[in-house]
Amino acid sequence: MGNFRGLGGRVWAYVRSAPGTYVWLAILFVTTVALHHMSPEFEQQFLRQRSTNLRELSDNPVRVLVASAMWIEGGHWVPYAFLYTVFHAPAERWLGTVRWLAVCVTAHVLATLISEGALLKGIHDGIAPHSAINTLDIGVSYALAGVIGVLSYRIVTPWRYAYIVVVLLVYGLPLTESPTFTDLGHFVAALIGLACCPLARGRGKAWNPKETLAALKG
Repeated sequence: MGNFRGLGGRVWAYVRSAPGTYVWLAILFVTTVALHHMSPEFEQQFLRQRSTNLRELSDNPVRVLVASAMWIEGGHWVPYAFLYTVFHAPAERWLGTVRWLAVCVTAHVLATLISEGALLKGIHDGIAPHSAINTLDIGVSYALAGVIGVLSYRIVTPWRYAYIVVVLLVYGLPLTESPTFTDLGHFVAALIGLACCPLARGRGKAWNPKETLAALKG
């Protein structure tokens, strides 16, 4: 029993060390449960009204930019719980809640506006259909990509460069064949995270994987 209490205490301490991450994750849990109680037809209409598509951005930009980050399309919460714990929580603990939130907001807003701007140009050029102004575009992936990008500065060189290459490949390869506006948004968000280097200054010693491996070996 004591071991379970000790583990529970450590888990709770970790959660408290990244309050923004886990409050956001709790909101996503509630909204995901709500989605599971909606009919498929109502769900699509409901989410489209909270989507950062061209129509909603032109009518209610601030509302949908906030609302779109509170829902997960597809209703699968557990993978996001894992991703938030692996990326968001360490970033918030390292940067502090205010700086972490600044990265999230900047990546979410700018990547949305740039990708939707590209979609608007595609519609005007006849590349995309006019119906694309109502495209469903919700979720937290742009903020996540931004945080993954800024975490580059948490790692010492030369490991940092390898990490950056992987990030650019993961988000850049989808652009090489049949790219969508969300693929562009993810790539832009990752670049925005990389551009947030000033927020990472003075945040303590960078992580050295070599030292961690040496410690594990004893």
